[in-house]
Amino acid sequence: MARAPYYSPRLDRDLISQLYHTAKCRREPMTKLASALVREGLVRLSGGNDMESATVREEPPADDPRGRQD
Repeated sequence: MARAPYYSPRLDRDLISQLYHTAKCRREPMTKLASALVREGLVRLSGGNDMESATVREEPPADDPRGRQD
């Protein structure tokens, strides 16, 4: 069964470069760093309110065909 594609916004090239180098220095995957930064930014934009109530959590598929461990 095919899954619906998710919206994947493109980030500016300079942000990708900074994200890559920061993640490399911290020895963590870019995806984890990006997720943490976006979460923090959304909390700040919401004024520190608990965003959990307005967010739908999606569980990753049990077995990712690409073998990613994000």
